[in-house]
Amino acid sequence: MSSVAVLTQESFNEHRSGLLPEQVKSAVAGRSGAEDEDSLPTYKDAFPPLPEKPLPEGVQETGNAWTTKIKPLKSSVITQVFHVPLEERKYKDMNQFGEGDQAKVCLDIMHKTGAHLELSMAKDQGLSIMVSGHCLQYNRSYVEGRDASATVAIPKEHHRFVIGKSGEKLQELELKTATKIQIPRPEDPSNLIKISGTKEGLEKAKHEILLISAEQDKRAVERMNIEKVYHPFITGAYNKLVGEWMQETGARINVPPPSVNKTEIVITGEKEQVALAMAKIKKIYEEKKKNATTIAVEVKKSQHKYVIGPKGNTLQEILDRTGVSVEIPPLDSSSETVILRGEPDRLGQALTEVYAKVNKLVFLSPACFSTRIPSLKLSFARFSFSFNLGNVLKILPQKCYQFDCVTFDPYSFSTGQQLHCVLGLCSLLVNRMDYTEISVDPKFHRHLIGKGGANINRIKEQHKVSVRIPPDNEKSNLIRIEGDPQGVQEAKKELLELASRMENERTKDMIIEQRFHRAIIGQKGEKIKEIRDKFPEGIINFPDPTQKSDIVQLRGPRTEVEKCTKFMQKMVAEMVENSFSVSVPIFKQFHKNIIGKGGANIKKIREETNTKIDLPAENSNSEMIVITGKKANCEAAKNRILAIQKELANITEVEVSIPSKLHNSLIGSKGRFVRSIMEECGGVHIHFPTEGSGIDAVTIRGPAEEVEKAKKQLLSLAEEKQIKSHTVELRAKPEYHKFLIGKGGGNIRKVRDSTGARIIFPTADDKDQELITVIGTEEAVAEAQKELEALIKSLDNVVEDFMIVDPKHHRFFVARRGQVLRDIADEYGGVIVSFPRTGSQSDKVTLKGAKDCLEAAKKRMLEMIEDLDAQVIMECVIPQKFHRSIMGPKGSRIQQITKDHNVQIKFPDRDDQQVFFSVRPSLENGEANGEVKEPADPLVPKKCDVIVLSGRKERCEAAVEALKALVPVTIAVEVPFELHRYIIGQKGSGIRKMMDEFEVNIQVPAHELQSDIISVTGLASHLDRAKEGLLERVKELQAEQEDRALRSFKLTITVDPKYHPKIIGRKGAIITQIRNEHEVNIQFPEKNDENQDQITITGYEQNAVAARDAIQAIVHELEEMISEDITLDSRVHARIIGARGKGIRKIMDEFKVDVRFPQSGAADPNLVTVTGRPEQVDEAIDHLLNLEEEYMADMVENEAKMAYMKPSGSTASSMEEPRGPSKGFVVREAPWAIGNEKAPDMSSSEEFPSFGAPVTNARSSPWGPKRF
Repeated sequence: MSSVAVLTQESFNEHRSGLLPEQVKSAVAGRSGAEDEDSLPTYKDAFPPLPEKPLPEGVQETGNAWTTKIKPLKSSVITQVFHVPLEERKYKDMNQFGEGDQAKVCLDIMHKTGAHLELSMAKDQGLSIMVSGHCLQYNRSYVEGRDASATVAIPKEHHRFVIGKSGEKLQELELKTATKIQIPRPEDPSNLIKISGTKEGLEKAKHEILLISAEQDKRAVERMNIEKVYHPFITGAYNKLVGEWMQETGARINVPPPSVNKTEIVITGEKEQVALAMAKIKKIYEEKKKNATTIAVEVKKSQHKYVIGPKGNTLQEILDRTGVSVEIPPLDSSSETVILRGEPDRLGQALTEVYAKVNKLVFLSPACFSTRIPSLKLSFARFSFSFNLGNVLKILPQKCYQFDCVTFDPYSFSTGQQLHCVLGLCSLLVNRMDYTEISVDPKFHRHLIGKGGANINRIKEQHKVSVRIPPDNEKSNLIRIEGDPQGVQEAKKELLELASRMENERTKDMIIEQRFHRAIIGQKGEKIKEIRDKFPEGIINFPDPTQKSDIVQLRGPRTEVEKCTKFMQKMVAEMVENSFSVSVPIFKQFHKNIIGKGGANIKKIREETNTKIDLPAENSNSEMIVITGKKANCEAAKNRILAIQKELANITEVEVSIPSKLHNSLIGSKGRFVRSIMEECGGVHIHFPTEGSGIDAVTIRGPAEEVEKAKKQLLSLAEEKQIKSHTVELRAKPEYHKFLIGKGGGNIRKVRDSTGARIIFPTADDKDQELITVIGTEEAVAEAQKELEALIKSLDNVVEDFMIVDPKHHRFFVARRGQVLRDIADEYGGVIVSFPRTGSQSDKVTLKGAKDCLEAAKKRMLEMIEDLDAQVIMECVIPQKFHRSIMGPKGSRIQQITKDHNVQIKFPDRDDQQVFFSVRPSLENGEANGEVKEPADPLVPKKCDVIVLSGRKERCEAAVEALKALVPVTIAVEVPFELHRYIIGQKGSGIRKMMDEFEVNIQVPAHELQSDIISVTGLASHLDRAKEGLLERVKELQAEQEDRALRSFKLTITVDPKYHPKIIGRKGAIITQIRNEHEVNIQFPEKNDENQDQITITGYEQNAVAARDAIQAIVHELEEMISEDITLDSRVHARIIGARGKGIRKIMDEFKVDVRFPQSGAADPNLVTVTGRPEQVDEAIDHLLNLEEEYMADMVENEAKMAYMKPSGSTASSMEEPRGPSKGFVVREAPWAIGNEKAPDMSSSEEFPSFGAPVTNARSSPWGPKRF
């Protein structure tokens, strides 16, 4: 028996494809006939059997070796790789690769097929899928068919509907069908749309595109050119006719409005609908064109608006009633001809309507006017009448004069008709308008108006009313509201509610230290926003940080302000409590131990004590650690930090008792003395109690030896100070202190100079006001004590005396509740001065007090009386407009003059008479009531200009000179007009700065005057300085102008536009560098400029020339460059360019060349252009060609590998094509040729099982029975 098996790749493919045994035998017979079977080896020769064990005696062999039961091999796992391009991917979101719907699809496939899928993304964003499993044929079905494509032919005009607005429809289709749809460009005559993707997607996309085309086949768009004059007949009155047609036909009819000068009418819809609508329009047009006639009438241009009516309503009304179209000339035309077009029998009625609208008037009787409008006053005699109708119309709402009953042109009537017309209008005004007045305190007026008039404008617009709030100078509380009756009542209600709310409003000032303001406001205003949200009706205003003010203002309803105040007081109290601070001196070497490893120690102390602990910087010499928080917490943290230091070193703490009065002297100026002791004694810490506490204990902390040394030095220094600082305390009545001190400190200075002791009197804040302290050496203190005790004793010797004072001077001493007498008592040891009662003619004045004090007081009173006897009254005439300037801020200047010259100055009352209305009674013969008033004498000064001074004559004269010196003087400074705006500055900042600096007023003339004179007003002493400053500013501005002129030098150079991008550089880098280096502005031509080769350089001349040279150098370098084209396989372009162009940029930077790759769709996709210097271009080309060779070799190698990884795309086709004989390994008498068995299937997991895989089919095999 002869059988042959060919074990080749072809036979493997045949078996995988499932050929029948007869086909196999036929193929084998064909090949065996061509070969000599005798020369073929037998199966046993090629595959000799293994030696067998001899059987025991008596046992016979039951079968051959192939029938022996052996353990089957398990099937192996088959792996296949597929590639899906980016354009065919359904899920293209790169941010969720392997997640979402993509992951669900993969899991679903693995669940259904039992295969294992692995996804990876390539550089081109394509998807590589590796499938592993036993059911490869089934797995492939999920990805096969991706490369299918088809075309759909639809009319070219339907393509835009497939694309949709901005391509949205096309994107939706591609996403919906998972296909790539390519639509030919508009200039391409082809009508074929190409679709690529899966088979299911192709069918779906085809169906959707054909549906869109079919829908558009049913629609049509038609345009009809119909003369503009016939459009009203087509639209009908109020567009009724065209609306009926659209509803009847279903087509859309677009007729241009009267204001648009177009004749084209557009009809859109389905073809039948459009045809029906066109027929109706054409019928009306032909009918009107045949039957309609026209008449022309002259109507004054000013009366056209009455024919048109509001929004053209009158024209539509005439067309509705008569079927006649009225054509009005445009506003910019001077023509007054109105044309009526329509049926001849309707033109008469339409003409009547037009004249009715033009001449229609309503006349009312004068009685109606006098009774219904009593408040309106008109003066006329013999029917001579003057009335501004324009003003009447302005105060009316629009609806009041756009009605049919009153329409008039006042200039076309006689005088009597004008009067009746106005009467009718005013009668209508009374019927349609109303007014009311409300009383609101003037102090609330500005709040009703609001910032920039926001509140009052809102009320006016909302209620359609006019609201008049009186100005401040009227001092009136009446607010008048006019308008529609309902609007007037609503506005009145809202204004009264606002006023009531403001009456209940309260403003309160809180004193909060400025250091807490930032904490209350919070970061980015978060905390203050929470407070404002909690109290929405309250307003909280913090002072400007630069003002250093502690006042926070709260404003709002009384209850809201009180609640907010309590809340903020509580918040501030907590802040104060938590802001207690204490400084702890810790030796520098122990700071790291306080901090701990990784800040563990300091963090633990902070958390457990709830305090903030700040350590000095490492490079700081300070040893102080600052602890902030609640007092008790700060003390706890302090103790813990000191305990750490005590554990680490031999630190002792000693208290030394030193009188508190010596503490300041031991500390020294800015701590100089105590610091020197600490440094000398090895850095011990010496702590003095707070000043004024009265505690004598001084704490010394540090190493034991150093503490003892510091203690000795401190005690010795205190002993020395004690000897030199002997102190004695004396007591004297507080009223004696001023006399002991004396005028200007004269008395006490004598005692100090004579004894050398220091005498300290109590301040106003001291509790013991009688205690006088004397400090110095023991001898000096004793002597000063003796003198002071003598003075005090003499003051205790009270005597009584009297003096004669003329009664005319009594008023001076007792005026202002006896202020002069109180001053005398304070200055002279409490001397009591008693004047006789008012009304008595006695001139005896009694003085009682210490003898020395009494004599001094008596002498002072005599000096005063002498001044009063010598007192004169003097007048100083200064115009009232300068009085405020003379007084100065809060009267400071006048107070200084009064003090310096010891005079009294009285300013006159202001002349505030202001005439708001000039009402002159009728005069007869030039007289009023028979009297003629004499004109005022110009030489007599006005009372309001006279300032009265009283005092000694010489002092008054000096005071008058001082007053006149304060009168502002005006000088003129000539400044070129073109510089005025620069002197004023932005929003007046420049001129305000000069006025503040020189304390003058600077007035710049109005712009329309074009004057060069600037007025400077101020004190004569300030004017010179102000003038110099102003002229100096002028010089600066002129210098700036000159500099600006120099900077505006322009230079134009001609450069070929092709070099412009190179000159600009990447992202403007090169041109920016030139601009910055030469400080010039370089302007390139715009796209639409005629001169595309002109580059303009602006700046200083030398800088512009240098910039030009730099540009020309670049151009010269560019002109020397050459461009060469090379052919590089387009498949390697992406690798050469690199990620985001990194690779090609590196090449261009390295070889100093420019490399341009072809655009997509170019005629030659392999053509690459290299530009640069010749030698650099050659080097770059060599480098690129080397890269191409390297990348192409990699690509060939990868393709060879992919041939084994990818399924052969030609497998199916190769099965259909006839194959010639393929020689392989051929044997005779193979086991599978016995009987009618077919050759083993190499792809079968049963016949070639993998290790460990289960075997499910137990059918017989040519290899013998299966063993399990």
